[in-house]
Amino acid sequence: MIRLSLIHMKKDRRAFLQTGFAGLAGSMGISACATPPKTNLQQERYPELDRILARPVLKTGLLPDPVLIESLELLRYEDNFICRVRSKDGAEGLSVSNNMQMISLYPIFVNRLQGFFLGKDARDLENLLEGVYVHQSNYKLQNLALWVPLATIEFAILDMLGRIARQPIGALIGDIHHPEIAVYQANNNRGRSAKESLERIQQNVAESQAKAVKFKVGGRMSKDADDPPGRTEELIPLVRQAFGDDMTIYADSNGSYSVPEAIRVGKILQEYRIDFYEEPVPFDWYEETKMVTDALEVPVAGGEQEPSLHNFRWLIGNDALDIVQPDIFYFGGMIRSMRVARMGAAFGKVCTPHISGSGLGYLYMLHFVSAVPNAGPFHEFKGLNRSLPLTCPTSPLESENGTVKVPTGPGSGVEIDSDYLARHQVVG
Repeated sequence: MIRLSLIHMKKDRRAFLQTGFAGLAGSMGISACATPPKTNLQQERYPELDRILARPVLKTGLLPDPVLIESLELLRYEDNFICRVRSKDGAEGLSVSNNMQMISLYPIFVNRLQGFFLGKDARDLENLLEGVYVHQSNYKLQNLALWVPLATIEFAILDMLGRIARQPIGALIGDIHHPEIAVYQANNNRGRSAKESLERIQQNVAESQAKAVKFKVGGRMSKDADDPPGRTEELIPLVRQAFGDDMTIYADSNGSYSVPEAIRVGKILQEYRIDFYEEPVPFDWYEETKMVTDALEVPVAGGEQEPSLHNFRWLIGNDALDIVQPDIFYFGGMIRSMRVARMGAAFGKVCTPHISGSGLGYLYMLHFVSAVPNAGPFHEFKGLNRSLPLTCPTSPLESENGTVKVPTGPGSGVEIDSDYLARHQVVG
């Protein structure tokens, strides 16, 4: 079994950057840069990162004719939210929102975002995303409150554009590098004993047939407290012993620790060959994240909660993270997330996006990762949403032997049941 050893990459980052990522970066139109000395990182890296941020993502050459947006609606049935966009020529795109968040955020969609897009050319999506950020001072809402509704709009527009171009969403934002996505089984068993947690982890892995797994350590933003006490130190060796040396295993602390405790726990993870360590300290502790990353050999991952491209620029430019994890809903869509992946690729970092656990988040993750050359070896899987009636002619959308086939049909590649869609009412 071929495994990407990020620990070895971290030990010898210079050699990795000069060899393994040279061709990869070139495929993305990025110059492969060897790691500069620890001093003057910003002076050396920021010009390259700024060039990457300035490059367009959306492949508008696939869309020769204007696509003027005639209507943009938010539809609701019970606690499910669907965005529907239509062009003046009759094209249509749909997206399913992150329903856990949209139930609180739909007024922002209706009152702050919806009207901005009407009458505009959908091919200008990248500039529209910049424009709506400033519109009505929406930048004051930056974070999940703004980015989840805006990502919902972006996904519907990309679905429409993909149907017009007869291309899957991934082909609109890059080249298809990964037609199948290997998954890791995500688990959240805090509050249970180590042994009970392990039993549930094993059950979930057996169901998904995943070849990688992620488990929780610490107590979630808990100021060094464990949940329950002693669980983490007991669970780490149990997970490795249960799954053996060939299993890829990730650990997520959800910002549980101070720097000293994060380093102490990280060294235990290293001892048991855990493959990455996610959010060891609170997500907005940037300097502290770098301190932990510098102190450990286990690769440090983060970015799930990050709302700012500029902050990702700092995290990448200063080697504060080894693995970047934008959440394509929480970060405002695939276009912004692709810019993060490109910045990471330039400096030898893989992109393993976080996915939100409701709606069709797993589907949008598949399309995004399919177009990311520097995607990590395994990607998050929380199970498929069976409550949404849909068909997908080109993929079963199920984990088969630990991989999920990316849909190849136009747009999202799925068709939502028309009777189910008809139950939804326009919000606003």
